[in-house]
Amino acid sequence: MTIGAVDPRTGPVAGREPRWPAVLAVLAVGVLYYALPAGMRVGPPWLLIVTLGVLLVPTIVARRLGNYALNQRLAYVVLVVVTLGLVLSLVRLVGLLPARVESASDLLRSAGALWGTNVLVFASWYWRLDAGGPNARDERRARRTRHVGGAFLFPQMTLPPELRAQRQDEHWHPEFVDYLFLAFNTSTAFSPTDSPVLSRWAKAAMMLQATLSLATLALLGARAINIL
Repeated sequence: MTIGAVDPRTGPVAGREPRWPAVLAVLAVGVLYYALPAGMRVGPPWLLIVTLGVLLVPTIVARRLGNYALNQRLAYVVLVVVTLGLVLSLVRLVGLLPARVESASDLLRSAGALWGTNVLVFASWYWRLDAGGPNARDERRARRTRHVGGAFLFPQMTLPPELRAQRQDEHWHPEFVDYLFLAFNTSTAFSPTDSPVLSRWAKAAMMLQATLSLATLALLGARAINIL
């Protein structure tokens, strides 16, 4: 097996990074969707979080049973669902603004919810796609190899070997919080901050994230302030 590949039957056996932050992030997207005004949702407010809960159960079970190939496919389904929830909410937002039916408080609440959803959705995508995803990174960690070939150059990857050893980071690998920090910075500063972007797919994703964040704040925030 090549470095970075994951056997679908056995998968990585040691050094696994925790998955619960990613699960909480997905569920938080459902909670934020619930907080949106009715006009910006598709279906009842509980629809997205219930759908995500149903999808997460087999995803977690597949990983627990060692079926990493199924776990990967189901994880992509979960991410597609949360992405569709974000896109549909933004589309409905654009359609509602000319009608001027939402109050300033609802618009401000929506701005915060959609901005937070944007951060969580893209953090989840970065975490799942970078360097083969968490299963591949687990295997590298188990083999005590460095994190290489990723789409992002994290600061820990640029430290000299002696400093890495002093910090006990010789075999450092990014985890979900690292990608969450990256996504937060992108939505806040509208550009990369501490971690340069190396791959073209990541550059395109970050441009899309920054565009959605800017559009959300500009459309909702400006409209809410105008009402006030």
